[in-house]
Amino acid sequence: MKPPPAKLTISKEDYLKAIAEAASEEEVVIAATLARWLAISPPAVTAALRRLQRDGLVRLGPAGRLLLTAEGRAIADRIQARHYLVERMLAEMFGMPWYKVHDEAERLEHAVSPDFEERLRAVLGSGKPCPHGNDARVVSSAERIRRGHRRLSEISEPGGYVAVAANERDRKLLEFLDSLGLQPGTAFEWVSRNYDQTISLRIGGKSCSLGVPAAAGVWVAKDSPAKSSRKTR
Repeated sequence: MKPPPAKLTISKEDYLKAIAEAASEEEVVIAATLARWLAISPPAVTAALRRLQRDGLVRLGPAGRLLLTAEGRAIADRIQARHYLVERMLAEMFGMPWYKVHDEAERLEHAVSPDFEERLRAVLGSGKPCPHGNDARVVSSAERIRRGHRRLSEISEPGGYVAVAANERDRKLLEFLDSLGLQPGTAFEWVSRNYDQTISLRIGGKSCSLGVPAAAGVWVAKDSPAKSSRKTR
């Protein structure tokens, strides 16, 4: 007789989503990666991974890499989709600033029932990115590149660009970008890369600069007059 499915806890959901997110950013996902990603002690991570493997949600690949099973991937995708819906709800329905919604959604995503999820999807619609420019599913760096997006830190050609996504897990980065007026959908001009490795931009007619580490957390695309949804500040 097949054993009953293991109880799914908030902790297990967090681990599964973290594995999917880290892999999408081309991280080598091992136990140490999750300890850093989730700010949890290595022994606690090791114990959690044993439980996830026992439950058939995670398996070990070559060189100790952590891989999601089909069931583990389905759970991670479901939690990510709920996270996306909660972020949009907080921003679009409650007017919460875009740089705050990720942290709140991290707490609320586990409490969303299937019925409430369907209601949110019906009210908010589909196809629109979250306030950070991300989709309802985890998108890899390779897929972003196929879409014609590049990290702002990699740009070297002066001209017009539009921000399309930002690293939503870095609250300090989001607050910094907000202070510059640079958020997904914002059109700007790339001016120069300076001797001190800062990058000079013009946003809404104002000059500003940011360092390479901050720029690495922003995905951009070439701007075009056809981008009617872009905004300037």
